[in-house]
Amino acid sequence: MHPYLLHSGHLLLPTFGVLAAVGLMAALTLSLRTAAIVGLIPDKLWNAGLFTLLSAFALSRLLLIADDPRIFVKYPILLLMVPSLNPTGVVLTIIAAAIYLRLRHLPLLDTLDAWAPCATLTWAFLALGHFAEGSDAGLPTKLPWALPIPPNSVRLHPVALYAAIAASLLTVVLLRRLPRRQHSGDTFALALAASGTLQFLLTFFRQPYPDTGLLDPIQWISLGMITLAGVVLLLPPRKLVTHAV
Repeated sequence: MHPYLLHSGHLLLPTFGVLAAVGLMAALTLSLRTAAIVGLIPDKLWNAGLFTLLSAFALSRLLLIADDPRIFVKYPILLLMVPSLNPTGVVLTIIAAAIYLRLRHLPLLDTLDAWAPCATLTWAFLALGHFAEGSDAGLPTKLPWALPIPPNSVRLHPVALYAAIAASLLTVVLLRRLPRRQHSGDTFALALAASGTLQFLLTFFRQPYPDTGLLDPIQWISLGMITLAGVVLLLPPRKLVTHAV
């Protein structure tokens, strides 16, 4: 595993952070193409994506500061560097993005269709980042591709690598499906259902969360994604955008 691309004295360049940044930029760049496919103005979708990313960063940090202002006063730079997007931050980011789309007159379902392959591409890069840093360890296995992921000495399922491969393949499927969608929201629903199903299946290779009851948190989230996909598909069909607006 390679948790750091650069480690020199006090200078640390985490591999996960680099791959996450590359993934987000790749997703924004891809959105220029997917916007044109669904009939949206590429620059408007780029700006919407950038606004959403900045909102996620800013809101998550504001929640951290509100939780313990004294820690922020003592270690401001350290606190701002902590990965901290929690469920509350996700909900606030979704609300902020929805308001932005409304103000910019971007149709919600068409925008989500265009963003779907961008999101799965980001997932692929994040999974690669987890694989590089040795997190997201799986269950022990004797399969030939098992890896001794530190600090474990036994060979484990490389779940993060499974996720990266699955997310990459799903991105290709969504890009092929996007030009052939029948109704607004179709591609987004497919992305939700497929991602939820894949994440649910991957939990059977992960080390389980302790004391979580019937299902662990990722499984509940996966079922929620699949349910939301069904809700989107049950919505009255919306006319497709046929030209940039």
